[in-house]
Amino acid sequence: MTKTATRSVELEPIDRLEEKLKRLVGMVDRMRAEQARAAEENQRLSRELESMRGRLTASETLASELSMLKEERDVIRTRVGEMLDQLDALNL
Repeated sequence: MTKTATRSVELEPIDRLEEKLKRLVGMVDRMRAEQARAAEENQRLSRELESMRGRLTASETLASELSMLKEERDVIRTRVGEMLDQLDALNL
């Protein structure tokens, strides 16, 4: 075996190692980019969740007010009905 052939055989493991390291660096870069995208998405979803919680609270408040107004309407309807019955009893 010549000196050049021996040297090239000795460098093959280093070349393979270098290639694997380059792939590993590429993978780490991709993972960092994915992590950054995931963090941004997480922040966006957190903001959206807070917005939805605010809407839910407002909706619950409106539902409570609507329920109260319906109860008041029923009370008024009953009282008006009683007044009409009293007027009918007067035979005017």
